[in-house]
Amino acid sequence: MDYSYPFSVDWTTEEIIDVVTFFEGIEMAYEKGIKRDNIMARYRRFKEIVPSIAEEKTYFREFEEESGYASFPVIKEMKARNDSDVIKIQKR
Repeated sequence: MDYSYPFSVDWTTEEIIDVVTFFEGIEMAYEKGIKRDNIMARYRRFKEIVPSIAEEKTYFREFEEESGYASFPVIKEMKARNDSDVIKIQKR
């Protein structure tokens, strides 16, 4: 990994760590898979920090530009699955 994670300078250190943890979960969904309940918990915390849909899309786009990992397919799959399922996305 040779890229940076998107964040706001207005966030606390804890919030930055939690957002990075969410994006690491997105990476895991592509690389080896992640349990749905795990990524759901990370996403819920992300939404506490970034409640705006417009801001969410901005951070998702920035992360994809940096890493090549699209967040939306992971979130879409997460919402369609059960807690015990593993989310594994094929990179295009």
